Amino acid sequence: MPQFSEFTPPRRMLMGPGPSDVHERVLQALARPTIGHLDPEFIRLMDEVKALQQYVMQTKNPQTFTVSAPGSAGMETCFVNLIEPGDKVIICINGVFGMRMLENVKRIGAQAIVVEDEWGTAVDPEKVATALKENPDAKALAFVHSETSTGVLSDAQTLAKLAQEQGCLTIVDTVTSLAGVPLKCDDWGLDAVYSGTQKCMSAPPGLSPVTFSAKAEAALKNRKTPVQSWFLDVNLLSGYWSGGKRAYHHTAPVNALYGWHESLRMVQEEGLENSWSRHAFHHQGLKAGLDALGLELMVDEGCRLPQLNLVRIPEGIDDGAFRNSLLNDHNLEIGAGLGKFAGQAWRIGLMGVSCDQHHVISCLSFMERALKAQGYNCDAGAGSNAAKAWYNAQ
Repeated sequence: MPQFSEFTPPRRMLMGPGPSDVHERVLQALARPTIGHLDPEFIRLMDEVKALQQYVMQTKNPQTFTVSAPGSAGMETCFVNLIEPGDKVIICINGVFGMRMLENVKRIGAQAIVVEDEWGTAVDPEKVATALKENPDAKALAFVHSETSTGVLSDAQTLAKLAQEQGCLTIVDTVTSLAGVPLKCDDWGLDAVYSGTQKCMSAPPGLSPVTFSAKAEAALKNRKTPVQSWFLDVNLLSGYWSGGKRAYHHTAPVNALYGWHESLRMVQEEGLENSWSRHAFHHQGLKAGLDALGLELMVDEGCRLPQLNLVRIPEGIDDGAFRNSLLNDHNLEIGAGLGKFAGQAWRIGLMGVSCDQHHVISCLSFMERALKAQGYNCDAGAGSNAAKAWYNAQ
């Protein structure tokens, strides 16, 4: 068998759809000594994680904890706990992750009522209102707040109000929302919400924060069938995350939770509203540079995510060669288009510690070089100079 050398990853600038750059403080936290997952000190850390998570998700739900798996598992946690075979669920699809919600519903054996909107547009509340009225027996309305595949922000507050008027639960994907745009679980009346650690929180992938309202907890307790997943059963997980004496459920990823705790602390230090404002601010700096390069943002301003920017690929530019040049020549990662936008768009992330002036100007400068290498016509320094001018004017 060959001898393998130590793996040393390159230092990249991560400006794709996630993961984003991990903050040095989080990296240092990950390297702290491992202790047992039932150690009293680790239980104390879990309690702090819960309190901090309630802050960033803007909720007082007691049933708030971190699933020991990435955001896709958070999605499945919400669906398998609240939805049973035969239940009717209204699924809003305006991108890839609404389609994944649909896949969860199908695999549970529930009935899906699909509300579709064009990719690159927000979920239409009027369509949702119609679907709810036509299906008064629907148990849940499921939608993506911030669609990572398209860079679109939907109106979670309005959609949740529509569901509440019909006595319907809400299941909400906030993987790209958390700490990047306003998310107010309690004020908006969201029932089952899941997110991820690797986007605007500057932490590594691998964990999924979730929260369940009192209404969602009641639905869970009134199930007629057992939760299909043992590992993701909230009834069991709550025994590990709550109470004085914790019941063993699984060996938690101790060091990953160290990093998540530090990430949450950093958002608290910055202030949640300041984090929202920072993402919106630097989006404008990036937009100024993209405009100067003649590059088009494909999502209307009214529903555009500041932290996930969908950029139309100019005619004549080889998508794969362009992104490979950024990665290999400049250590910059941006994302390819997904689904209907594959080969048509780039996804530029401004998330967490990757959302600052240095990242914006570096990204624009490197993109310009890669574009010009393919014969794209733009003035030297157009993008980065426009962004600098925008920042100087603030």
